[in-house]
Amino acid sequence: MLATDRIEAVVETVREKTTVPAQKVARGIVYGLVAAIMALLALVLIVIGLLRLHVYLPFQPEGRKVWVTYVALGAIFVLVGAFLWRRGTLMRNKP
Repeated sequence: MLATDRIEAVVETVREKTTVPAQKVARGIVYGLVAAIMALLALVLIVIGLLRLHVYLPFQPEGRKVWVTYVALGAIFVLVGAFLWRRGTLMRNKP
């Protein structure tokens, strides 16, 4: 076996054990971030669509009731705020 073949084999082994796993991890992080951003965007668009759609569905014969939208938005913000508040409290109490 020539010295160049041996060097090439060592470089190939090092590459397989370092670069390939790092590329897989980087791909996973990038695809995960893209998927999370798309899911968040889809959630926002669905909420906006549902809140806009309800205005066109009459709840009362005399007309549209926009206050239901305000109640739904308020409930969403309260739930998100309560979740974040609890998460912050748990993080502060950790030693």
